[in-house]
Amino acid sequence: MLHAREGRPAAAGGVYPGSMPTSPVTASQGWGVLHLFFHVRRELLEDATSAAKDFAARLQAFDARDDYQVLAFSVLGQKADLGLMLLGPDLAELDQLSTELVASPLGAALLPAASYLSLTELSEYTSTREDEAQRLVDEDGLVEGSAEHAAALASFDDRMAGYAKHRLHPRLPQRKVISFYPMSKRRSGADNWYALDFDERKRLMGGHASVGRGYRGRVLQLITGSVGLDDWEWGVTLLADDPKAIRDIVYDMRFDEVSARYGEFGPFVTGLVLEPADLLHHLGLL
Repeated sequence: MLHAREGRPAAAGGVYPGSMPTSPVTASQGWGVLHLFFHVRRELLEDATSAAKDFAARLQAFDARDDYQVLAFSVLGQKADLGLMLLGPDLAELDQLSTELVASPLGAALLPAASYLSLTELSEYTSTREDEAQRLVDEDGLVEGSAEHAAALASFDDRMAGYAKHRLHPRLPQRKVISFYPMSKRRSGADNWYALDFDERKRLMGGHASVGRGYRGRVLQLITGSVGLDDWEWGVTLLADDPKAIRDIVYDMRFDEVSARYGEFGPFVTGLVLEPADLLHHLGLL
């Protein structure tokens, strides 16, 4: 399950005892993604308005930095009150922000509910240039080595470059609703995903991906890897303006064999995405 992270006591002035600058921690491929969830204890704040303004300013300043982003949201239900999705290349910077937020004036009222760490990644099952070259011959009837074949391959290269940029270095749009859940592939008996050979896994994932493509324009999906980093193997973030679209895509994917036979799912957290100041106003702090 999503695991709670205990808050660390801050010294006066919002600096942790013995704190010092941390060296950058960057992955050789991909960016860090840190989901944080908090309950808010308003009664612990002496000056809620001032604390909320300070908190919003910290989020806005982080989001304004090159290659970094914050999505802030009000969690629907009672799993948490507010959620933050932090993205960026340096894990030390993500951790520094989370540390500063807990140590900020509003931090006195933040009770950690859960957290999740993952990295952006490319799917190992994505079609290769060789796959596309053969598909153009087999399905589109193009002659290998012809000008038409070369032009089609160049177009494929452009598409894949855009795909890689979105997957590894995303700049997520502001949609109204966010849903996050962790998942793993099953490893039990005859339903052991990792006992399948690569070609079979790639075939199955191709069908799985086709379901997701049917929601292009309605749901944005960001799948991030957490093998060895957190309790599950992947984190899935869905963004949409229509909450029904999120329900529909998850429902439809349940019938695909990859999910129906091999998928294990953790808890879902859904929220309303808001600008930081609007979120704090929504929570009754401004």
